[in-house]
Amino acid sequence: MEAFAAEVFAPLSRSDQRVKGVTYLRGLLLDGRRKSMQPMAERLGVDHQGLQQFVTTSTWDTAAVRARLAARAVELIEPVAWAIDDTGFPKDGTGSPGVARQYSGTLGKVANCQIGVSVHAVTDTASCPLDWRLFLPESWDVTKAGPAAVKAAKAQQRKRLTNAPRAAAPAAPTAVEVDVEAVTEAARRRRSKSAVPQGEGHRPKWMLAIEMIDGLAGHGLRPPLVAADSGYGDSGPFRAALDERDIAYNVQVKGETLAHPADATPAPRAPSGRGRPPSRTRPDYPYDALSVAQHIQNAGRAVTVTVSWREGSKGTLTSQFVFLRVRPAGHRITPDPDGSLPERWLIAEWPDDQPEPVTYWLSSQPADTTPADLIRTAKIRWRIEHDYRELKTGLGLDHFEGRSWTGWHRHVTLVTAAHLFITMLRHDPKADAPA
Repeated sequence: MEAFAAEVFAPLSRSDQRVKGVTYLRGLLLDGRRKSMQPMAERLGVDHQGLQQFVTTSTWDTAAVRARLAARAVELIEPVAWAIDDTGFPKDGTGSPGVARQYSGTLGKVANCQIGVSVHAVTDTASCPLDWRLFLPESWDVTKAGPAAVKAAKAQQRKRLTNAPRAAAPAAPTAVEVDVEAVTEAARRRRSKSAVPQGEGHRPKWMLAIEMIDGLAGHGLRPPLVAADSGYGDSGPFRAALDERDIAYNVQVKGETLAHPADATPAPRAPSGRGRPPSRTRPDYPYDALSVAQHIQNAGRAVTVTVSWREGSKGTLTSQFVFLRVRPAGHRITPDPDGSLPERWLIAEWPDDQPEPVTYWLSSQPADTTPADLIRTAKIRWRIEHDYRELKTGLGLDHFEGRSWTGWHRHVTLVTAAHLFITMLRHDPKADAPA
């Protein structure tokens, strides 16, 4: 561990910082239910204020440490894909950066929490985080907090009117009153207390993922393929951003996602009813796009293929799938100049014992990719759930109790270092197990 820490903490300019880095890493790896600073300090026999100062106020470059960790992780596990996802950090108060009542897939409900977005290098047998971003809701953005509060108030008003008793006379909508200045000032105070950098504001989670991919590319790291759930795959701009970077993907989507059949072709736009030329000159598809669920239903169960993709704890994992070629559509997808949309794989899992498909994916992998390879990459993101479970239950990912932007990012970086160290031990059969 000393040799590992010396390498990853080499960017820290001061020797006392490197010593505290090793100490914090050791605290994360030791047994103990809580991995917040005070319990760790007690187990280590050190002053917890020293650890707190190292994580929250000391000057060291988190990005440089993460870059070293990412390079080491990619070299170690040789990933077949990078998986993108996000996880919730439940909180009791309102002072932690990014905390708000928001939906967390981890919790399966709307709750008071932070959301961290992460990208992981994955194979069927190993995985490790490469980078992290803390998601900021609109209520933490001084330019968007006011409009977001007005929008939320109007939504609440519509909900009240919709749920009003039928016997009651319909009430006329009243003007929604929101003190936008007060909401904006509250956001400014929260940001100041948590030391959120001025340039950080609300951005969609998919955009944070693309920023991480671009940042890692700056260190010479590039994904062989990106896998993600429908929270990212449903975003046309996210898929387009991967296309622009020539990065293959296999992402989950909802059944309502629109697409044209692969053999559909755009046609010149017809003149208006009065004989005037159309205002838009680019060719367009003459028929409406169908949902991917409808495409699969039209193909029918008769075209399902049985595919096995890996060994699970109870044997070989096998299911039935439909594979079609389609052209994803939607108002946020920009066609080529000739009006055509790119051709993609549409994959649906349709088990024999289910009346309809249970999961859908879109993949930009080549047209000659085998069903086994398509399903392996579609299913590969299961490893990220393994990571989150180990990062939280074993290494204290969500145990950080500080309320600073810098502290959160440093804590998750140090937890990532601990996770990579454990992964290294698993890959070395001669290494001793950690104490």
